[in-house]
Amino acid sequence: MPTLQHGPLHPEELNYAQALVTEVGWNQTERDWRMFLELGRVQAVRTDTGNVVATAATLPYVGFGWISMVLVTAAWRRRGLASNLLGDAVDRLRGAGLVPILDATPAGREVYRGLGFADTWGFARYARPALSTTHDLASGRGGIDVRLITDAIWHEICAYDAATFGSERNRLLAHLRGRMPPATLVALRGDRLVGFLLGREGRIATQLGPLVAEEVAAAHALLTQAFATITGPIFIDLADSKAETRRFIEAQGFAFTRPLTRMVYARGSAFDDGVRTFAVVGPEFG
Repeated sequence: MPTLQHGPLHPEELNYAQALVTEVGWNQTERDWRMFLELGRVQAVRTDTGNVVATAATLPYVGFGWISMVLVTAAWRRRGLASNLLGDAVDRLRGAGLVPILDATPAGREVYRGLGFADTWGFARYARPALSTTHDLASGRGGIDVRLITDAIWHEICAYDAATFGSERNRLLAHLRGRMPPATLVALRGDRLVGFLLGREGRIATQLGPLVAEEVAAAHALLTQAFATITGPIFIDLADSKAETRRFIEAQGFAFTRPLTRMVYARGSAFDDGVRTFAVVGPEFG
């Protein structure tokens, strides 16, 4: 049996990491992996021939840290690799004084609860297939002005996001900004910022998020603009509490695909603001 070695993932091994994503049908790209390498850490398990067979990523914020990208290739599953990587990630974050957080599928949720994680709130992925053409959904914005994000308002957006997410994540937002220009949007009511949207290209679909807004009208205005200009398939991870927005996106052709639960280690409450959080960046980033 090959000997396994544990250590940080190296940039030259990203082809192996991306092969794991492709194997399980996830949406991340090599660019997403590079964000983890720059902003956090990816722990890899490799064989003595150098093949990466498992990964887990940690992304530190202020006060807490994210665990994601726990992947094991099919031939190496049920050998404890995922559990070992998860335990290492928890220990690494706690050792740095950070509270571990992750987003769990229903199957994973039961495992994580046994390890000390507690539910905070839920969200679900909705998907829209590709369209043959764009269409105008620009009417009825209720006095909301939607514009492309510029440098002039960027610092205000970062501060607004930090107050909602529960931590500053300016470097992550800077990586996301501009990856999907039609979804790099800010919402204003008069001269007051009332919401923003970012997005990124994915292996399968455009991922919209974060979507942060003061009010439903602002969230819908931002989505309206994005939907009107993106013809390819779209994913959005929408908070369960946003029933009105769920009905809105379902009317635009989105369908439920899977539920997820945001879980926090050894803590009974969330860090983020559930009122202003409409859609998350994604389970991998928070």
